[in-house]
Amino acid sequence: MAVSKINVKRGEPLDFTIKPIQPVSTRDAVYAALRSLILQLELPPGAAISEKEMADKMGVSRTPIRESFVRLSQEGLLEVYPQRGTFVSLIDPELVEEARFMREQLEVAVVRLACAEFPAEHLAALESNLSQQRASISVHDYHLMFELDETFHRTIFEGCRKSNTWAALGGIITHLNRSRMLRLAADQQWDHLYNQHQGIVDAIRTHDEAAAVQLMTDHMLLSVADQALLKMKYPDYFKQ
Repeated sequence: MAVSKINVKRGEPLDFTIKPIQPVSTRDAVYAALRSLILQLELPPGAAISEKEMADKMGVSRTPIRESFVRLSQEGLLEVYPQRGTFVSLIDPELVEEARFMREQLEVAVVRLACAEFPAEHLAALESNLSQQRASISVHDYHLMFELDETFHRTIFEGCRKSNTWAALGGIITHLNRSRMLRLAADQQWDHLYNQHQGIVDAIRTHDEAAAVQLMTDHMLLSVADQALLKMKYPDYFKQ
């Protein structure tokens, strides 16, 4: 069937209706909450969860829980076994390494750009972030430290006008992020992490590209050493 030609003259008002913007749906809210619980290890790798249990805890029907389970299984965060149940997926070391490799390439490329040109307001945001990191170290809040770490790196991408690149990483690095969260929880000696962040900011401020690239590369390689230690300490959390 042919599509009717729309005949609107220049200057004439268009005749259409925009539906009101809806608030976040229950389905999306449930999905976000479950995903956060998994990434923050509140639901640890290997944990058994059920639709009924989650529905009761969240005070919702089983439908948004079921839909969220499907989305999370597609992301590799849940494993569904017929007749056995649903389990939080184990951390996959191969996916961790692949995500680390991808993130390293992008982080190094972006810090090169930052050393060439970086807005003053974003540099100030990094300085503020460092102050908050120091505070989180003093109270050993690993959830806050993780969020500040994420914000630190996101700010560099934003300052280089690469926000979409950062957003594209989100769905790829879930296994890496769980490993990073586990590392922060297991070992709360975070001074080395903080010092690397401080060095990166200093290198951006002084336009020292060589130092920034080396620091960022070393920073991204931390997770390689962490993997071996974490697998020894938490063998049940990792896929063999």
